[in-house]
Amino acid sequence: MNLDDLRKEIDKIDDKLLQLFQERMGIVKDIAEYKKVHNIPILNSELEKVKLSDIISKTDDELVSYTQILFNTLFDISKSYQEKLNISKPAALGYSDKKFGLLGAELQHSYSPLIHSHLGDYEYGLYEKQPDQLYDFVHNSDLDGFNVTIPYKKDIMKYCNILTPIAKRTGSVNTVIGRANNLTGDNTDYYGFRYMIERSGINPEGKKVLLLGDGGSAATIKAAIQDMNAGCLVTISRRGQDNYGNISNHYDSDIIINSTPVGMYPDNGKTVIDISSFKKCIALFDLIYNPAQTRLMYEASKLGIKAYNGLSMLAAQAKKAAELFTESVINDSVIERVVEKVAKKTGNIVLIGMPGSGKSTVGKALAELTERAFIDTDEVIAATYNKSASDIIKDKGEVFFRDIETKVLEKVTKQSNCVISTGGGVVTKERNRYLLRQNGIVVFLKRDLSLLSTLDRPLSQQNTLEELYKARKNNYLGWSDYQIDCDDTDKAHLKIYEVLGL
Repeated sequence: MNLDDLRKEIDKIDDKLLQLFQERMGIVKDIAEYKKVHNIPILNSELEKVKLSDIISKTDDELVSYTQILFNTLFDISKSYQEKLNISKPAALGYSDKKFGLLGAELQHSYSPLIHSHLGDYEYGLYEKQPDQLYDFVHNSDLDGFNVTIPYKKDIMKYCNILTPIAKRTGSVNTVIGRANNLTGDNTDYYGFRYMIERSGINPEGKKVLLLGDGGSAATIKAAIQDMNAGCLVTISRRGQDNYGNISNHYDSDIIINSTPVGMYPDNGKTVIDISSFKKCIALFDLIYNPAQTRLMYEASKLGIKAYNGLSMLAAQAKKAAELFTESVINDSVIERVVEKVAKKTGNIVLIGMPGSGKSTVGKALAELTERAFIDTDEVIAATYNKSASDIIKDKGEVFFRDIETKVLEKVTKQSNCVISTGGGVVTKERNRYLLRQNGIVVFLKRDLSLLSTLDRPLSQQNTLEELYKARKNNYLGWSDYQIDCDDTDKAHLKIYEVLGL
């Protein structure tokens, strides 16, 4: 190859480098906007040190010094760019100096502020009110508009001077624009629900649709399903003509929509129906988004039924509300971006693997890296029962320990935005499988058995490590979404961070 050919090869590589640089800076911009909204410092020196160390470990010895210069320069450019973006308002859609928020009765676990932080640069707060406080809130609030959730979507209508056609048709308002005696009530849930259905690729046209629940969202869903030309729509309520007592008349339904709160946080794990009886069902739409996977969704998925939670509906209706708040048009593509970001931010990362595989060490480092809370189930058990996990197994036996382990899991896996380290035998009890998956991504840490310690691990001492691993291997693999090599516990958290795209 002559000099000209070599220069052409360099040019090709430079073109690729430029493309990658532009892609990287695009992500840097997103990070800057997120940090601005959440008041997170731009500089994270520890993260830079860890990342640079990992990069150096992969570099040829003769290029180490040059690699350090390259990436230190790249880090400096990224920080400079973020600082520039932080000087002014972030490049969010629809900047407004007006105030908005969410009205409801119980809002501690609402995702709405997080969602709206990605939709527009405006103040968005939570306003928990009791029924006797509605009048004062509507007439004396300093908000320029607000969303409405359970249980006030119907009650708020009497305070609206104008109702949009869809609000009148559904008898439900979830978005209000204006102040005091000049309020317009709209229903963006209609748009959100239609987006949820259309996003799935499931067409209700000509199909039998079963709607579970006749509460605040039911009228909106009925209107949307009718407009999508469903062949038949049946509503199941507790006391209606079609109820849970005679639901067997509708086991031939093609699509099921759950609009009830059954299975919603904090009552995770409950189901309103036995979906295995619906032999023709092809899709389940559950309006619940916390947990990310309800028990009903989990059971449907096991049967091969496509199951969808309500996060896309929540994001889509919020996008429509943000357009009304800011009097702007927001591209629908933003919805998927919001769904992805919220799912990553609120989801748990659950670590499973053999005793001594590094789950606690890796979990703590990963929690710090991703700004999540860290939970070690064995530590929770020890704090609850004033005994270590190993002592409980020695004194009471493994069966007793597994039962209390499940009770702890039922509590901790309900939480969001955590890294959860579990005991090595958590996969030996089928009940735990749903608990780990309801709100989280499950990561199996694989480590060479020769590196595992059996010190103070009674089960590892009673059986050979090979026997334990053989008995659990299929569940470690089958329960996990990702498998990460963990022979080097100092770097495993970086691998997880990279693989999960955090």
